[in-house]
Amino acid sequence: MKRTALGVATAALFAASLMTAPTASAYSYNGCQYPRVCFYLTAANWNNAAPTAAYQDITSGYQDLGDRSRGAKYVRNTREDDRASLRYVDVNGTARYDCLPPNSTRSYTNDIVIEIRIEDRSSC
Repeated sequence: MKRTALGVATAALFAASLMTAPTASAYSYNGCQYPRVCFYLTAANWNNAAPTAAYQDITSGYQDLGDRSRGAKYVRNTREDDRASLRYVDVNGTARYDCLPPNSTRSYTNDIVIEIRIEDRSSC
């Protein structure tokens, strides 16, 4: 009888812990910790959840990307309320701008990402 009561109590505690467990949401995604915008130079970096660089400061202007972020194939924004504006060069050599909303990912297969600006607004 004690064994059954112990099993029921254990099951109840386990069920309660599932209901109160924190959600993953924006706090971490594919190796990118909140509140960062992470860069993955290669598809292998992305597939292995191994960002090669991360930025987190809100800036008034664009920042040049370094060797571990410039030309990244994937960019992930784990921020909940801030967008990331990215400047990239397309296959024709034309400079373009892209907006990466909160909690989103973008791939740049043939484009070269060169600059970032994190802004304190969520909509693009």
